[in-house]
Parts: sequence; C-alpha cells; structure tokens
Amino acid sequence: MTVIGFGGKYILVDAGQSFPTEDMPGIDTVIPDLSFIRENASNILGVFLTHGHEDHIGALPYILQEVSLPIYGTALTLALVQAKLTEREIPTCSLHTVREGDVVSVGAFKVEFVHVCHSISGACALSVTTPAGVVFVTGDYKFDYTPVEGGVTDIPRLSRIGDKGVLLMLGESTNVEREGTTVSERAVGQAFDDLFGENAGRRIVVATFASNINRIQQVMDMAVKYRRKIAFGGRSMVKIAEIGRELGILKVPDEQIVEIDRIRKIPDGELVIISTGSQGEQMSALARMANGDYNKIRIGSNDTVILSASPIPGNERSVYSVINNLCRRGAKVIYHSLRDLHVSGHAHKEELKLMLSLIRPKFFIPVHGEYRMLCQHADLAVEMGVRKNGVLIPEIGMLVNVNARGMKVIDELPAGNTYIDGDTSGEDKMEMLIRDRKQLAAEGVIIVFVAVRLRDGRLTAPPEVMMRGVAVGDEFVDALKQEIADLVESEHYTDVDKRGVLKSKIARLVRSSARRNMHTYPMVVPVIVEV
Repeated sequence: MTVIGFGGKYILVDAGQSFPTEDMPGIDTVIPDLSFIRENASNILGVFLTHGHEDHIGALPYILQEVSLPIYGTALTLALVQAKLTEREIPTCSLHTVREGDVVSVGAFKVEFVHVCHSISGACALSVTTPAGVVFVTGDYKFDYTPVEGGVTDIPRLSRIGDKGVLLMLGESTNVEREGTTVSERAVGQAFDDLFGENAGRRIVVATFASNINRIQQVMDMAVKYRRKIAFGGRSMVKIAEIGRELGILKVPDEQIVEIDRIRKIPDGELVIISTGSQGEQMSALARMANGDYNKIRIGSNDTVILSASPIPGNERSVYSVINNLCRRGAKVIYHSLRDLHVSGHAHKEELKLMLSLIRPKFFIPVHGEYRMLCQHADLAVEMGVRKNGVLIPEIGMLVNVNARGMKVIDELPAGNTYIDGDTSGEDKMEMLIRDRKQLAAEGVIIVFVAVRLRDGRLTAPPEVMMRGVAVGDEFVDALKQEIADLVESEHYTDVDKRGVLKSKIARLVRSSARRNMHTYPMVVPVIVEV
C-alpha cells in the first residue's frame, strides 16, 4: 500500500495482503498497519488499484470495515473486490469502474490508468499528476508482445508520459535479478497443446493460480481443441471462472462447461479439470485430491496432473508434498522441473531498463521486492541515467518529500504489519501471541493444578502436573512430574488473595526445575483453585 499526498489530501495506491510465513504460527493473513488510514480517513480521497492480485487488493475488506472510501479499478479488479466484500458480508462501498486510458480527477490529483501486461487481465500502471509534478507507479508489469488477452503494454502512451516529464517513478523490482526478457504467456499455450496431445485417453487436471485468467483461457482453448469438457475445482477457481465469463474475459462455449458434481459420467479422455492448489495450499482442491479426501474427484492411474506454476519461495515443501501424494495415488504428475509450464508476469532486467528509458524520471524509488532486489533496481536506475542522489531505497513507513528541487525523507509514519488470526487482529497483542506459540512449539508447556486453602495458604491436595510437548524421555516423565509436585507442595503460600503473586511463585519454582533437569524453558501455566 502506497500513500501519495499533496496539500493535506491523500490517495492510496493498492491495499494488499501477504501470506504468513513459517515463523507466524496460526496467523491467517498479514495486512498493512491501518493507523494512518484511521487517523486521516476524512482526508483520503480514494483507493486506486493497479490490478486484482491478493497482494494488491487483499487488505481492502479490512480497511472498508473501518472506513468508507471510493475505490477505482478496472472491471475484473473491482469484480474480485466485490466478491471479497460479499463473502465477508461487508456492505458494498463506492466502486468506480474505469477503462484503460481513463483519467480520474480527485482533489488536486489526476490519475491515468495505463494498460500494461501482467498475469491477470485489467492490469494498469498509474500516472498520477499533481501540482508538484507527475508520480508514475508501474504496478506489476511485463512487456509481452504476443499476449493472450488485452493487447500489448501501451508503449506509445508510456513514451508520451515520459516526454512530458515525470518527477518520480515507483518501479516494481520482482525480477531485477533475472537477465533478458520475460517469455510470452503464449509459450505456455504451446506446452499445453503438446501435453493434451500426449495424454489422449487420460483425464487431465491442471492446477494454476485462480487469478491467472490468461492461463485459464489457454487451458480452455486446449479443451475446445481436443474436445474435452471443462470442470472447475476449488471455490476460488469456480468464482474467478464465473466472474471472468460474466465479464466476457474468459471465452468458452457454455456447453463445454460441466459442474464438478457431474464429472463421474464423463470418460477420462473427454475431461479436463482446472483446479486451485498449484502452491500446495493445505485446503486447496489439489491438496485434497492428493490426500484422498476430496469427495468430488478420486485421483488414479489414468490421471495426468499438470502444475502450471513455479513454487513461490517458501512453498517448496508444500508443493513437493502434494506432488508426492499424487504420485502415490498412481497419477502422472507434470511440474516445473519436467516442463516449462509457467512464465512470470513480472518484468526481467531488460524490460525494467525499457520502462526506465520510456519514463525517464527525475527521481526513482524501487518498490515491490526484497531489499536486495530494491538495491539492484536502484543501481539499474543510475545505470539508465537517474542521478545517484535521485534514487532512494525505501523502508516501510518512510514519509518522503519530493519536489522539483529534491527528494528526502522527512518523517516516519506508523507502519508495518497487522496480523490477522480469525477475528483477532493487531500488532502488539498478535506479536505476543506469536511469541507464545513459538515457545509452545519449541519448548512445550507444563500445567500445574494447585488447590490452596484460603484460610492459611496450605495445599489441600497434592498438586497435579500435566506436560505437553516437553522434551523429556518417557522413562523420566513420571519422576519429573513428581519432583515438580513435591517442589510446589513443599512451599507455604501466603497472600493467597493475590492470585498473580501466587501464580508467579509457582511458575518460578517449576521453571527452575525444568531448567535444572531438562535445560529447556517450557511455558508454565499454574491453575489455582481456592478452597
């Protein structure tokens, strides 16, 4: 999420979510800190969306629960937003559909939507004109000269924007480490053609990102060519197919589509299933097929499963687990190590150079990438003619002042991550919760039940000790429990009415025993029963 401000008024560019990593146990999703939005709600003029991927629209339901803001985006982008709002039962806000090439004026801002190619339809760069100059936000893009849908990136318009002069460019950096240019999406279509031809008579399952409508279209084109019915597996895939067909972005004859509940009657060689789960997501349709608990589909020896995606870093273990389980069920599995079944939607180094040469910004801030990528993109900008002192590598929360005279960091705003776990959110309390979960995972927990007589502070029964996840050999468990019980029972407890003091004393005794005997630091939970 990026904030652009002028004269005390602001617009937001995108509002995305990220997905929890292994060091965030139990967390459902991660969104930006919303403090700035809450504090400045009356001065925010709108949210402008570059495209409909989760890392660009996923935080909107959480924002719109608190603040009503107008949202601007292309048809598919807003249809995906509307689906998210409907699912979470959030009242529809002011959604404004724009076309590529439209200019939206709000306050002192004029925001032009410029068509770019990406791995989802309706992707746009944003050219934001302000009284101080033009801020150009590339969004996610690539230069695909043979796109499946939507036309090539609007190079003539990018060039004209550059000719007029751009004060600041915010450029995505995802693939700055990759030399050359991105392969066209149509290359995947040829791979599909080959695989459909090779697997005549077998049932085909294709797993890909639900949001990659161009990829879905190519699978459907092959289904039509090879006379196969099409079924969709996974809630998000069913939803995106429905939205894409309603908008006319996904084109396939109605008679080609069949409900997943009716596929049992269709011969294997006459069916293709397009499914979620290319990243090994635990509850995805493909993962459930692999585990044998998806009642719609039973994977067997006459199935060919195609994973049309490369594992996102961090997802490799989950992806290979799904592949292994599919193989155990007898399926033939085709994945990235065996065939080129995926191309990136993000510009490689030569395309990043092309964008810089078209826009020719006075100042440059690399965005959308890990810090090492931002550094390399900054170096690339200098190589392409931006002055070294005109490039800034950002940190989350930086408030950057930009005008014709210069660019500098002038303040730091509240920013960072907000962790979402069910209906619970926040930063401080969720970080404490994550810390507790990590401790439980690493060291386990010891629970001590103590009955204390209010009158004199004496125990009325021996303490009961329960251990879970504590690293101690089976032969020592009973002895350790007894030692802890004896240690707790030997103490005299005054200040019984002060439960916090009593719990702290018991916890210290138990922790000291655990350190002495096991050299670990389990969580200790004293449970006090007053009698």
